[in-house]
Amino acid sequence: MSDVRIHPCEQEDMPAVAAIYAYYVRHSWASFEESPPSRHEMEQRWSRVVADGMPYLIAEIDGVIVGYAYATIYRGRSAYRFTAENSIYIHHEHARRGIGSALLAALIEKCEALGCRQMIAVISDTDAGSVPLHTRFGFQPAGTLKSVGFKFGRWIDTLRMQRALGPGDSTPPSARS
Repeated sequence: MSDVRIHPCEQEDMPAVAAIYAYYVRHSWASFEESPPSRHEMEQRWSRVVADGMPYLIAEIDGVIVGYAYATIYRGRSAYRFTAENSIYIHHEHARRGIGSALLAALIEKCEALGCRQMIAVISDTDAGSVPLHTRFGFQPAGTLKSVGFKFGRWIDTLRMQRALGPGDSTPPSARS
């Protein structure tokens, strides 16, 4: 396999991003959406992440987009401005080849550079690959919400995992608007 190239997502990347996400909406519990969003909706979501100054990254191999990841501020209230929530999706034909690791490493680095001090992952209890991935990067279980989703005829739990970024909570944060 050729080297994975990680770089910021651009609007012209959104058809590939939307296709990757649509697969997970249609075929897995990794997303709690039940109908794939339109390309226009996906572009709006990307625009909001970028407008907030947060990272939205893609992974390419030989010029083909094989995954994407982004971070948002965990919640809308200002006190959460130092906590990021990550999302990672890998093209299903390229899973378990190190692409998620490359994306998560880059996402953590970018969020630390932005002054974020914590990162949260919200993972479906059916997502076998995400827990080991996040564990390798130092995430710890932070709680389980039981039966919060219902998709494909079954109840789904979500596992919350968390890791400190930079100095974490050992010092006060720098100003971040």
